Amino acid sequence: MRRVATRYGLWALVLVLAIAFLLLGSGFDFEYVIPKRMTRLAAMVIAGVCVAYSSVIFQTLAGNRILTPAIMGYEAIYLLFQALLILVLGTQSLVLLGRNGNVLLSILLMLAYSGLIHRWLFHDGRNNVYLLLLLGLVLSMVMGTFTQFIQLKISPGEFSIFQGFNYASFNKAQPTQVIYSGLLVAAACFIVQRSLPVLDVLSLGRDQAISLGVDFQRSVRLQLALIAILVAVSTSLVGPTAFMGVFVANITYALARTARHRITLPMSCAIAIGIFIVAQYMVEQMFNYNTSVSILINLVCGGYFLALMIRTRGAS
Repeated sequence: MRRVATRYGLWALVLVLAIAFLLLGSGFDFEYVIPKRMTRLAAMVIAGVCVAYSSVIFQTLAGNRILTPAIMGYEAIYLLFQALLILVLGTQSLVLLGRNGNVLLSILLMLAYSGLIHRWLFHDGRNNVYLLLLLGLVLSMVMGTFTQFIQLKISPGEFSIFQGFNYASFNKAQPTQVIYSGLLVAAACFIVQRSLPVLDVLSLGRDQAISLGVDFQRSVRLQLALIAILVAVSTSLVGPTAFMGVFVANITYALARTARHRITLPMSCAIAIGIFIVAQYMVEQMFNYNTSVSILINLVCGGYFLALMIRTRGAS
């Protein structure tokens, strides 16, 4: 009963925050201000669902609650791609490709990257999840180094454009992008919902899952592909959100007190969406756009991640 009350209470709080975000300080301007805020709110919902689903599922597959999909290098390859575009095309990169073209190419690139490393590591039919994590970490460092090298080669004006991709922002979301991203995320979440019992079994570990009749390799590849889609959409739509997944997932586990994905996934979505709404409201109303959503999120979630690491080390 308490668990149900917590779940519905979180969504009620998110609804209140959403209404407050739309109406407070808007002057009830339904011609410009509120429609713009609705676009940003829709982007927050999509990004929140992406962060929540991808983080919880990734931790289920990895069997570790301090890891996020960021370790796989999706965000690193996104930033490297944006840096290369600016290096080759200069300040005209956004004009030539357009926001929709940039988002589409970014999603396709991250999916291709995910498909290549999954195909290479799983081609022999063995379970290589830990090797996959190690490879993702190494590739993230390598791509980050290349990105920093490119930053030294571009002009200050081009660097300022690149910085816009380096931080999460809902102001750059366009209605067309939000619609297409929402459809893609809805399809991915539908597939996840169909496989919730399998995810519950996967959370028990590889040997237990195989003994219970789960096709472990096929299930892991499917879930990793869905994670790649969700991270690609979130990153290309609003930008990188490195530490937020750890925060959202662990707060969800603390409140839900269960590992059943039928409960943890909706709760994590509510928490992620609520965090995005509060952060965006603070950026607009309290800081008057003198900071960014990424800075606020990384400050809170990064501090939590550090505290979690210290507590984990102390417990061991």
